[in-house]
Amino acid sequence: MASYHAAAARRRRATGPAPSLTGPASDVHPVLRRATAPPAALDLLAQARAGLDEAAVLETPNERYATAHLAALRTAAAVLAARGRPEPNPRRRARIRSAWEVLPEIAPELTEWSALFASGARRRARAEAGIQGAATRRDADDLIRDVAMFLRLVERMLVLQPVLPQPRQDTDAGEEGQGFPETG
Repeated sequence: MASYHAAAARRRRATGPAPSLTGPASDVHPVLRRATAPPAALDLLAQARAGLDEAAVLETPNERYATAHLAALRTAAAVLAARGRPEPNPRRRARIRSAWEVLPEIAPELTEWSALFASGARRRARAEAGIQGAATRRDADDLIRDVAMFLRLVERMLVLQPVLPQPRQDTDAGEEGQGFPETG
């Protein structure tokens, strides 16, 4: 029995791997390549990252909270820019809706994030208006942490979307053994 397995292993080494239809034998299991989001979405992500960095160094809780919430809004806008608009209802007149209302329709996987940031919109408006105590230091810290996580998630979702590679055309594969590796 052991000699049978040894002989099979020698045959596998002698013949090499099976040829690939899309390229050389080394591409039997291609690695997924990355697609990128549209330039407008990438720009919004960069603005969101800059806003989050700014929020982290601001002094007052109101400024920190408002700036971090704006970074979350820009992150949501990047998703909307990359994925398009929801289907309009032809029977109803279109009303203005916040990004937090539209986001779950475009990206259902972000529904919980949308609800979280929508719940902070009124506090952000109060903080932007300069109402004393609209946001505490703890509120600002929590929001900055949440926005950082949301931004990383969206960056992964938009910038690192896996796509299958296109088949390669190898010009010199037909010259040496029709795509088979040297068995030496």
